[in-house]
Amino acid sequence: MIGEDKLIHFSGVELGQACTIVLTGASPHVLDEAERSLHDTLCVLSQTVNDSRVLLGGGWPEMVMAKAVDELAKKTPGKRSHAIEAFSTALLAIPTIIADMLVRTVELVAQLHAEHHKEESNAEIDVISGQVGDMAELGISAAFKVEQAVLLSATEAAEMILRVEIITCAPRKREDRM
Repeated sequence: MIGEDKLIHFSGVELGQACTIVLTGASPHVLDEAERSLHDTLCVLSQTVNDSRVLLGGGWPEMVMAKAVDELAKKTPGKRSHAIEAFSTALLAIPTIIADMLVRTVELVAQLHAEHHKEESNAEIDVISGQVGDMAELGISAAFKVEQAVLLSATEAAEMILRVEIITCAPRKREDRM
């Protein structure tokens, strides 16, 4: 503690192996948000150190999974195909959110679909140029553990919703209380 501020002190590292991060913000709300973002970033980095596998980033994994799930939906008969198709649509939420940041959602998502129907596509949205780009060429990657955790959490949430049973019964008769 220095004054009223909490600080983290790194020790036992060679010169140049540690750094100090000072966060400032226009308001406590902005500062809190910056601190949460930094914490999330450090958590991702620590997970990546523990498991160094990475995937192409920018929503690429979700596009590839959505394509595979969509193909499975086309091969599945009956009502199950609708559930599988809905899961495919849900996977497209991440690339769509990225495209929303660039205000050209419909155009970019349509380009992505076209690119991902080609063989071995690494296409995803390059937020710097505002175009569809090759994630391998751009060097944009995502931690495997983070992608895995997001997918598992979303799948578990969807499964819990599907397991909820709706019980209906006739409404109770009201008693006259007068």
